[in-house]
Amino acid sequence: MAVYDLEEQEQISELKAWWVRYGNLVTAIAVAAALASVGWQGFQYYKNRQAGDAGALYFALEQAMMKGDAQKTREAAGQLIEKFPSSAYAELAALASAGVQIDKGDAKNARAQLEWLLAKGSDPALKDIGRLRLAAVLLDEGAYDQALAQLTNAPAPALKARFEDLRGDVLAASGKPAEARSAYQAALDALAAEGADGSETLREVIRVKQQALEG
Repeated sequence: MAVYDLEEQEQISELKAWWVRYGNLVTAIAVAAALASVGWQGFQYYKNRQAGDAGALYFALEQAMMKGDAQKTREAAGQLIEKFPSSAYAELAALASAGVQIDKGDAKNARAQLEWLLAKGSDPALKDIGRLRLAAVLLDEGAYDQALAQLTNAPAPALKARFEDLRGDVLAASGKPAEARSAYQAALDALAAEGADGSETLREVIRVKQQALEG
C-alpha cells in the first residue's frame, strides 16, 4: 500500500476537493467539446453529401439538355430547386431549364423557373441574365409594361447592351418608336464601350432595327 508523506497527502486532499467542486463542470466541457467536434464533422459530411447529390442532379440536367429533352430537363431542375434551393446548382438549373423551355415554346414553365430564380437566387450575374430572359418571354406574351419593369434596374456592364437592345424591342412593339430608337442608340454606345470584336453581328442587327424605325 502506497505511503504518502504529509505534503503529498495535502496535495491529494486539495485535488479531491477541487474535483468535487469542479469535476462536473470539467466533464460537461469535455463532453460539449467532443459533441461539437462530432457535430462539425457531421455537418461537413452532410454538406459534402448535399453538394455531391446536387452535382449528380445537375449532371442529369445537362445530359437531358444535350438530348433536347425538355421534360427531363424541367424535372431535374425542379428536383434541384426543391431539394437544394440554396445551392448554386439550383440557380444554374433554373436558368438553363428556362432556356430549354423557351426553345421548345413552353413559356409558362420557363417563366415559372425564371421567376423563382429572381425571387430566391443570390447570384447577381445569374439574376441579370434571368431578368433578360424573363423580359423576352413577357415581350412575346405582349406584356410590355412587365417586360420593361424587368429591364429597369441597371445590369452588370457586360449585359448593358443586351438590356438596351431588348428594351428597344419592347418599346418598338408597344408603339413608342422615338424611345425605342434611344434605347437602340444606348445599346450601340454600350457595345462601343465594350469594344468586343464578337459583337459586330449584334451591332449590325441593332443598327438595322434603328434605321427601320427612322424610316
